[in-house]
Amino acid sequence: MRWLVTGANGQLGRDLVRQLPGSDVTALTRRDLDLTDESAVREVVGSWAAAGSDAAVIVNAAAYTAVDAAETDEAAALTVNGRAPGWIAEEAAGRARLIHVSTDYVFAGDATAPYEPGDPVGPRTAYGRTKLAGESAVLAADPDAYVVRTAWVFAAHGGNFLRTMLRLERERDTVQVVDDQLGSPTWTRHLAGGLVELAGSGAPAGLYHCVGEGVTTWHGLAAAVFADVGADPSRVLPVSTARFPRPAPRPAYSVLSTRAWAGAGLTPLPSWRVGVRGAVAGAVTSAD
Repeated sequence: MRWLVTGANGQLGRDLVRQLPGSDVTALTRRDLDLTDESAVREVVGSWAAAGSDAAVIVNAAAYTAVDAAETDEAAALTVNGRAPGWIAEEAAGRARLIHVSTDYVFAGDATAPYEPGDPVGPRTAYGRTKLAGESAVLAADPDAYVVRTAWVFAAHGGNFLRTMLRLERERDTVQVVDDQLGSPTWTRHLAGGLVELAGSGAPAGLYHCVGEGVTTWHGLAAAVFADVGADPSRVLPVSTARFPRPAPRPAYSVLSTRAWAGAGLTPLPSWRVGVRGAVAGAVTSAD
């Protein structure tokens, strides 16, 4: 099996590439492929898809993820999150299996039960709108593609909430973290494993949700990080979202149902709590 991974230097991309030892992997970073350049995207992806006769899989793990910046830079976000996935899908159609990674932000965040893949969407941010555009472009261009929504992603490397909490635990006596947003934290290593399984599964094409099992708040996630380094979780103080106004409103409810994932015969990811423990262990021994 041949693999092409975009966003290979991102949180998910790095863990995905690490899980493909011995495979034929083309790992493209932002420096290798400018997703705002349509001709470059089509040339690189098209040439790769046409080369070789082995089964080919493309994982688009690249995205414009600056949620707040997108509110004033939606045009740029739309190119990367909305148009580029469509270009990739057009070049992949009929030649490679495409897995496009999306987000919980395509929903309004006002549900009271876990979102199913087919539930009505209603993004309230520029980031969510541009990611939804990317989903639509992919599925319109390539009916054999997979679109996998995930949420609350964290890793042992890079810049993310978990690593921020590790730093703040060392620097501050207490930390205030919102306790009125619900979601399912997802370790990139677990998510990467799920995507690898999906690629070789023969599951029906279309929309899926893949997140860590269980539900918590950002406060609960931060408290778990503190506990896993032997710190007192009570140093994490719960506050409301209103205490931290942001340019882009955060969804109050980001819980994604994984029933369709399991129904396709795919293995549910381990619990978010197991993921935090693993990521913390990796982060405290990493120089990155």
